[in-house]
Formats: sequence, C-alpha cells, structure tokens
Amino acid sequence: MTLPTPAALPPDMPSRDASIFVAGHAGLIGSAILRALQQAGYRKLITRTRAQLELRDKQQVDAFFEAERPDYVMLAAGKVGGILENQSFPADFINANLAISLNVLEAAHRCGVKRLVMFGSSCMYPRETAQPMAETALLSGHPEPTSLPYAIAKLAGVQLCLAYNRQYGQQRFIPLIPNSAYGPNDNFDPKSGHVLSSLMARFHQAKLDGAEAVTLWGSGTPRREFIHADDIAAAALLMMREQLPALTLPLNVGSGSDISIRELAQVIAGVVGYEGRLEWDSSKPDGALRKLLDSSLMHQQGWRTQVGFAEGLRDTYAWYVQNKAGRAV
Repeated sequence: MTLPTPAALPPDMPSRDASIFVAGHAGLIGSAILRALQQAGYRKLITRTRAQLELRDKQQVDAFFEAERPDYVMLAAGKVGGILENQSFPADFINANLAISLNVLEAAHRCGVKRLVMFGSSCMYPRETAQPMAETALLSGHPEPTSLPYAIAKLAGVQLCLAYNRQYGQQRFIPLIPNSAYGPNDNFDPKSGHVLSSLMARFHQAKLDGAEAVTLWGSGTPRREFIHADDIAAAALLMMREQLPALTLPLNVGSGSDISIRELAQVIAGVVGYEGRLEWDSSKPDGALRKLLDSSLMHQQGWRTQVGFAEGLRDTYAWYVQNKAGRAV
C-alpha cells in the first residue's frame, strides 16, 4: 500500500480535520508517521518534545490528554537500543517502556480516543520458535535473554491494548509488531543504536579515518529482517480506517525476507564505500539466531512494503551524511 496523497485519501479514512497525536515524532518510526500524515493532508497534528511532555510522568500525560483530547494517537515513543544498551541498562528499559504504555493508554481510554496504534517489537517472540514467526507464537517460549527486560515491557504494552479492547468491547487499541526498522532519524550512535545504523556510522567513520579493519560483535551468522520506517508508517495509517474490520491482534509488520549480519555488514560497507577488512569478535553475543516475521495477516489488509532494501539503504546513508555525520564524505 502506497502512502495516500491528499487527492487520493481512501473514503474510509478519518477526516483531515481529525486531531492526531504522534508520540515520539522525532524518532525513527514517529517521524515517518508524521511525514505520512502530512503527505496525506492531515492538518491537526499534535507533537511534543520530551522536554514539553514526559510520557513517563502520569500527571503530565493526564494533563496533556485532558487539554488536547486527540481523536487518534500514534504511540511511537519509547526507550530503544541495541544489545549493549539493553545489557547495560535493563532497569531503565523496562521502567521507561512500561510507564509510557500504562500512562498513555489509560489517558487515551479515559479521554475517548477513537483509535490508538502502538508498536511492539519482534524481540517479544521466543528465542526458539518456528520461522517465520506468526503472531500465535507469542508467549509460547522465552524471549532472547539479551533483550528480555525490553521484550517484557513491550509484551505488557501489547497485552494492555488487548485487555482494554476486551474489557470495553471496542477494538480501539491496535498493537503492531514491526521487525528491525531503519531509515531517517534512526539512532546512529555505535554504542546505543541498532545493528544497521550502528554499522553505517562505524563504516563511515572508518572510511574517513582510513582504518584498515573494523571489528564487529558476534559471529555474523544471525539473520535479521529489516523494514523501512516509511513502510511501517503506511501500515499504521491503514489502521486508522473508520470502518476497520475485526482484526486478529497483534499484527506483524515485516518485509518478508531476511539477511545474515555478515551479509548486511558487507552490503553496508559497499554503500558507504569502506574497503577495509571486516573482523568478527565471536566472544561477544549474537542475540537471537533468526527473527523473521509472518506478515500474512497484515497483507490481508491490503498492505505491502514499497521501499526496496537497496534503495532504502542508499537513502538512509545519504540522510545520515547530510544530517548526522560529523564530517562530510
């Protein structure tokens, strides 16, 4: 499904005068949703920086919802990071993400929000499970230990959505499970970012420094599925339809193909233009061996990915060089 334009907004989408709160609008997925809504012609878009609204603070969240009373909410805010961040700050990850889900969903329910879309994570799935992973595999085993606190918080958020829907008899809260997202406004910090953006930043700096080799964590054998944030945004907008059919929730949102971390590193090195050696430190953790989503339920809603991986990588690197890199190439 391509992003709707103002001239082609589907008839069952909300009016362009609907007020929509995009929580986490400066982040990877939130910024993509904001772009998609702007492209679709929505005029009443509500955003707040963290300095303006701390979503972990219940009093602030309650006051915001009472004052603004948005019609729709896109909950893309949260604390995210790679393996190192998750291992170093597990309490921060579980506390922040639990608090955000609890505060925002309760306020949204109380203020009569028509629809709320929130985002889980593929790390919620069991480490050992059939691939590709169908939504029914959730809670059938233990998640990957390196991201367990984050996974538990996200699982709680998904279950909170389902609990509100079940208790009050309305499918108002829609949890989506995207796989590894990438694109503009990603976190490119090698210490705290996810694998794709971290590799991009590291290879860029190694190219500038003329480094002969870059050492990478793990064996390079795990496989990951990547999806551009714009494709996730298109799925989120689809969930705003006023006559949304009864859905089996949550819904996976993935590209349908995966790549090994070793292959990914080689591809990104080529995009960046880094020609040095890639060395692997197998003493460091790999994380889950594979995380490929079964997105067939989302496909039944008419959604398909639109951004090819090669195109997405090139555009993401161009954005990084223009907006984040310390020195020009």
